[in-house]
Amino acid sequence: MIKNVKKQRPVNLDLTTIRFPVTAIASILHRVSGVITFVAVGILLWLLGLSLSSEEGFLTASAIMSSFFVKFIFWGILTALAYHAVGGIRHMLMDFGWLEETFEAGKRSANLSFAITVVLSILAGVLVW
Repeated sequence: MIKNVKKQRPVNLDLTTIRFPVTAIASILHRVSGVITFVAVGILLWLLGLSLSSEEGFLTASAIMSSFFVKFIFWGILTALAYHAVGGIRHMLMDFGWLEETFEAGKRSANLSFAITVVLSILAGVLVW
């Protein structure tokens, strides 16, 4: 290996100037929504177990779910689950070859998955409240 070769790579240390493409944002959000969904499963199973344990447990679970803060968290969980499902379907369509694997097709499908998630999030808000 030659040791005197000067590397011509650009160095950008200002992270506020980096602009991610929509496909990268969609990928990052898909991973984040997966983590949120994973954590939420434990919380929701605890709440389900509490509601099924006895009549008092059901009343306790109902009282917990009547709080605005808890409804907001539940709405966020449903939104994360919806985005993760839509993003997963998007990835499966690309893996099966039903969507082109070009940057333009990726941008269109990412924007479409964002739009579908907004609609599902509104419907989840109507369901929760």
